[in-house]
Amino acid sequence: MLKYTKDHEWLRLDGDVATVGITPHAQEQLGDLVFVELPAVGARFDKGAVAATVESVKAASEVYAPVGGEIVAVNDKLAADPGLVNAAPTGNGWLFKLKVKDAGEAATLLDEAAYQKLSAAEASN
Repeated sequence: MLKYTKDHEWLRLDGDVATVGITPHAQEQLGDLVFVELPAVGARFDKGAVAATVESVKAASEVYAPVGGEIVAVNDKLAADPGLVNAAPTGNGWLFKLKVKDAGEAATLLDEAAYQKLSAAEASN
């Protein structure tokens, strides 16, 4: 089950490891991605800290850590093919995995219904 942030990141928790990426809504807003800057394995982030950057022909956008933890893997395929994020943002287009410091932080994230409501409200503005 995916959880979401108000900043348009998603998180899939598997034990104490969270896979993180940007939402389909975020990649649609950005357009075709041309570059993805990923964190280093071993880097530690607090919840809400800038962990990665995605760039499209339109804009660059920061990707925030939805929970605190240590990076244990990054999606190396994105260096050669950043378009994977556009093609499958919640699948092969994941950005990084982190070992979660506090599982309680994930409980504060949005479920899909709440995220869809937020995205719809933003789209209508």
